[in-house]
Amino acid sequence: MFGVSVIIDIKPILLYTQSINSANWYAVSERGEKMSGLFITLEGTDGAGKTTQIKLLEKYLKNKGYEVICTREPGGTDISEKIRKLIIDPENIEMTPLTEALLYCAARAQLVKQLIIPALKNGSIVICDRFVDSSIVYQGIARGMGADMIAELNKYATGGLVPDITFFLRLDSSAGINRKKKQAKLDRIEQEKESFHRRVFAGYIELCKKEPERIKAIDASRSIDDIHNIIISHTEETIKKLSL
Repeated sequence: MFGVSVIIDIKPILLYTQSINSANWYAVSERGEKMSGLFITLEGTDGAGKTTQIKLLEKYLKNKGYEVICTREPGGTDISEKIRKLIIDPENIEMTPLTEALLYCAARAQLVKQLIIPALKNGSIVICDRFVDSSIVYQGIARGMGADMIAELNKYATGGLVPDITFFLRLDSSAGINRKKKQAKLDRIEQEKESFHRRVFAGYIELCKKEPERIKAIDASRSIDDIHNIIISHTEETIKKLSL
């Protein structure tokens, strides 16, 4: 598809799924009175159409009578949004991969503690544009830092919180960046070389293979309505399974 082969070491991904599920500081992963909401995340390469689908899902769920909170990463709180500006600023070309990873973790820790956990405890449905999976593929794989190292950082940042369901909008990196170029000026991450975005895409594919129950891959080249209907179907199944 891309003209070159991308080889991904899946061992760090396995370490990630093992370590992230073992954490339990302030997050409550078990269903019960302390965590009665639903946590949904959307993932994908840049330009895959996550924002559009989040808005459609939010509208659908609110019409069904659910309390819905939408947020994004990095961002979602005043502190996290300030960190976001540092991360994506094209002028910050000297930012190291470790600095980038730590900034993402800092923004995520604030978002989880301040917004996501309280909302889930209150019984709300939280829809988040990106979560830990993004760090695994962008910093762990594409930046070459290793998924295991990124997992350890995020274990502390999230307290082990894992989404109930994740939708991966599958769109190859070239198509995604071309979409973004037509929409707005590219940020620091989006301006990375095509090889970087190919590694991101390949990393997502491996995550999907390792966690098919949680991560639902959807062809992002399909129509907006088709994608929305698939997301709704899986969401309704999850709501029913969790008796929300």
